[in-house]
Amino acid sequence: MKILFQGDSITDAGRDRSNIHNLGAGYPYYAAEAIKAKYPDIEFEFINQGIGGDRAESLLARWESEAIAHDPDIISILIGVNDTWHHSNPNDNWMKHSYFEHCYRSILTALKEKTHAKIILIEQFLLYTPDKAYFREDLAPKIEITRKLAREFADAYIPMDGLFAMASVGKEPTYWAQDGVHPTEAGAKLMADYYLNAISPLIEALNG
Repeated sequence: MKILFQGDSITDAGRDRSNIHNLGAGYPYYAAEAIKAKYPDIEFEFINQGIGGDRAESLLARWESEAIAHDPDIISILIGVNDTWHHSNPNDNWMKHSYFEHCYRSILTALKEKTHAKIILIEQFLLYTPDKAYFREDLAPKIEITRKLAREFADAYIPMDGLFAMASVGKEPTYWAQDGVHPTEAGAKLMADYYLNAISPLIEALNG
């Protein structure tokens, strides 16, 4: 069973890009370990194609070769925080929400039309840090777009922005992500826990 992780630096997590099976040190690594432990009788191929700095338009540009061509059984996508962050300079304008939706919708449509993949969407997230708090004005509407697309295209959805907000009630947000965006080891493991919960029904359905 082929499982593909796609996204930005949160998915990339320092992976060796010369080896698509190298999962890096983030949530894909911990998720894969948990999946293998739960389903020891299933043979899995895990592929990580996350690239740091990517936005939805970046995924669209490389989608045929680094998503469609793999023909995964299950694909997860985490994208969107850079679509806000990279346009957060006060002298810039926020990326248009319509453009973000166009790019994201295009990759999801291609998945539906060209592969048999089950789709997991992971909500982009921002934990509270004073220097990035103003990102929320642009991020919140884009999260709503992600949620809308999930209702249309996804087989599973992981609402990570809300889940990290919930986790931050008991611990400081920086415990989960020092800069508010890139998870610590604890944050990556928390994501992996939710990933396992989301993917398990899909694995079991595909395994018959």
